Amino acid sequence: MRRIGFIGTENSHTDHFIRFLNTEQRHPGFRVVALAGGGTERNETLRAQGGIEQVVDDPADLIPLVDAAIISTRDGARHREQAEPLLAAGIPVLVDKPFATTIDDAEAMLDAAEKAPAVLVSGSALRFVPQIADLADDAARGALRQLSIVGPGDPGSEYSGLFFYGIHHVEAALEILGNPVVEPGSVTASVTRDGDTTVALLRIAGVAVVLTFIVPDADHRVPFHATATGVDGVVARELTLDRDYNAPALARFVTTVETGRAPAGRKHLLSPVVVMSAVVEALENRRERP
Repeated sequence: MRRIGFIGTENSHTDHFIRFLNTEQRHPGFRVVALAGGGTERNETLRAQGGIEQVVDDPADLIPLVDAAIISTRDGARHREQAEPLLAAGIPVLVDKPFATTIDDAEAMLDAAEKAPAVLVSGSALRFVPQIADLADDAARGALRQLSIVGPGDPGSEYSGLFFYGIHHVEAALEILGNPVVEPGSVTASVTRDGDTTVALLRIAGVAVVLTFIVPDADHRVPFHATATGVDGVVARELTLDRDYNAPALARFVTTVETGRAPAGRKHLLSPVVVMSAVVEALENRRERP
């Protein structure tokens, strides 16, 4: 039995993962056995629902108890401090989106994983929605010239601003583009903001990329949508997240734990953080201008 520990249980993704692993037992031989974060009401509820044996205070307390860990903390700025002790102990870690909110934090986690060594996985659920394959296929549209991703995103979010939802835009774009490597310093963004709408313009792998972030409110959240414009036509799709949208990410992590081989290399894990950091930097520079 491979024992899984969880960090960042405030995120609804944790409910999904526990349902897949413990309630529905979709991955025989894998089970959630421990939650970090102390005996909060939330953790006690999850423990009862999932039949989970232990609750510990700190992420490092999971080390003697688990064979792998999943970090779903909403604020990606905390992922490095939570992941590093586990990676240093050689424990495989799935870091839910966003992988990190700075390039330095992302590189530090990658360094820790390489040094141990330990496998490290991260990625947006949007990478796995079936519509992505339609948009990536150039048969209908020809060579890609412009890619537009629209969805929710709030520069004022308490969870590191645009990184919380905005990383979905970036990872979806990179998946459609064929996962090009984006080196630090190689991409710049032009950003405008008008009320609840922020628009970023970038050029990635020779394609004009437009990312539109619309602040969600209590009653409405704009759905994710992508438009791929090529020399022969346009393909547009809503990116639909169903009840099991987190299942492919978990399945990939399970395979990673079983094989000991990460599905994406260092540069591909770093690329979304590089792009999103360029957007955030451009937005901050815009605010600072008189």
